[in-house]
Amino acid sequence: MTSMSNSANVTFVRPATFFIKGFSNIPHAKYYYVFLSFVYVVTVLGNSFIMCVIYLARRLHTAKYIAVFHLALSDLCGSSALIPKLIDTFLFDHQEISYEACLAYMFFVYHFMNLQSFTLLVLAKDRLVAICFPLRYHAIVTKTAMFLIIGVMWILSVTYFSVLVGSVSRLSFCRSNVIDSHFCDQGLIHKLACNDNSINIIMGKISFGLLMCTPLILIIISYFCIALALLKIAHGAERIKAMKTCTSHLILVAISYIPLISNNIAAVTTPVHPNTRLINNSLTQTIPPMLNPIIYTLKTEEVMQSIRELYKRSKINTTKIIKCTRGNSKQKILV
Repeated sequence: MTSMSNSANVTFVRPATFFIKGFSNIPHAKYYYVFLSFVYVVTVLGNSFIMCVIYLARRLHTAKYIAVFHLALSDLCGSSALIPKLIDTFLFDHQEISYEACLAYMFFVYHFMNLQSFTLLVLAKDRLVAICFPLRYHAIVTKTAMFLIIGVMWILSVTYFSVLVGSVSRLSFCRSNVIDSHFCDQGLIHKLACNDNSINIIMGKISFGLLMCTPLILIIISYFCIALALLKIAHGAERIKAMKTCTSHLILVAISYIPLISNNIAAVTTPVHPNTRLINNSLTQTIPPMLNPIIYTLKTEEVMQSIRELYKRSKINTTKIIKCTRGNSKQKILV
């Protein structure tokens, strides 16, 4: 069940499988995973819908909506990396997972969470340029620049999390293979190691500090600059109009970062029951991707207008098809 190698009187143990524990002694816990199934369905439908709207509506073929499309794609892929496996694990009692599959699971969950975080930062910078440098906006925020930024994000994220996951492979697990979480959580896996895990601890702190806290700090700085720019706008109507362009993004930032930061602060400052931590973490990872497309659809006038135009276009096309079908039927009857 394990692979071992003796070197300098040290035994290296790599388990064949890990056991994902999930909830402890909670009756009817499976109903929670059924709820997550519903969350996943809404997430897939919502993010697929917003991506289709952006793809089909020519007015949304701008640099900003390339970033919005990427956020929807990251949300869809992140939820697909986490929730189906989570449902399979606990609803169908497949709590054992192979060592290699666990590392792959870890990589994809963290990678897409990171892309979500950095895409929110990119959208904040888009609003900063739009409000603070309106005359230079189209020269600075171009489609080419946005594709380049997204490409760099992918390269950095894939590289970093490949190293992070690779660092787990140097750990020896001679005590337990039970992960007290709902997925292959790197922060809990390295605690199971019985050899030096200091590198993993450092990389975990870098993940949280550099990849989660830094984007939030930069977003806050961006909106501080936006607030200063809005104070200089003389007309109240123009100020309100500029603020409305930021509301959807601010809501996304709030629902993405506030639960995440709160969970980590609570974990450090107060003792948290494993079941409470599991619920908080799983909701933090799954609810924002479900809400993001709904918020962007309802709170963004450009998207709503595009949806109305696409609906009218499809209605006109349907009417034309029906008329053509009826015309062909009449011709056949006359013949």
